[in-house]
Amino acid sequence: MLDEHRSGRLTAWGNALLAGFAAPDDVALHVTGEDAVHRVVGLPGESGPVGLTLALGRLRALGATGLRLALPAPGHPLGLSGPPEFNALALEAGEAVVAVGAALGLVPEVHAAGPEGDQHVEVLWQCLPVREAPPADVPSLGEAERELAEALREATAVLTRLDVAGSGPAADAALEAYRARATGGREILAPGYPPRAARVLELAQRVGALVAIASGSGDGGGREHGAAVSAAEITARAAALRPVERTARRAQVAAYNAPLEERERGRP
Repeated sequence: MLDEHRSGRLTAWGNALLAGFAAPDDVALHVTGEDAVHRVVGLPGESGPVGLTLALGRLRALGATGLRLALPAPGHPLGLSGPPEFNALALEAGEAVVAVGAALGLVPEVHAAGPEGDQHVEVLWQCLPVREAPPADVPSLGEAERELAEALREATAVLTRLDVAGSGPAADAALEAYRARATGGREILAPGYPPRAARVLELAQRVGALVAIASGSGDGGGREHGAAVSAAEITARAAALRPVERTARRAQVAAYNAPLEERERGRP
């Protein structure tokens, strides 16, 4: 629930590499995380898949000056700028990375094998052309921080009103895991990011986690909607959570894209 999107890790550490704050091997290690391997396919000049280190070096050679995160959802193309082919692939994955200056985008395709808890995960990043244009609906970091404060209050109120505590052991366990991780201290973002971006990202992830709990995501006990027992209550819950979830996603994108926002703001 508080885990990063793979595209978020690639955005953050790729920006650290492009700005000279991190070494290529360290970047590849952080982006790969617990996955077995990450490769990139479709890079201009490459006939087959290549590793992350080579791919990031090639993107820089192709003119990439920074990376942007996109977290689109149905009806909300957050962070995308086209063309339709790239947007459709990113929407299907729910995430993507756009290389600013290179007119290229990367979308993760995840392949997992084995039982849960002991899976072998390989990620193949599809590289496609993108349109160099302002991304859709991305707020400034300041706007995102202001919106999040209200969203956290709304998410907490929705949790209370919908009686998530009464929704069974799966929701109880999710709440306990959320509380433990929210107070446990984690590495946020990558070298070179402003402290405000890390603060906004952490709060956005907390809001997103609360929304996931309230909506019953991952509750395999057959009580996905907590204490809601009717279609009308389920619909009301979804309506109450939708704007909170959207705010959390917008804030995450703003946090990951903060270095580019700072650079553009500093231009004469």
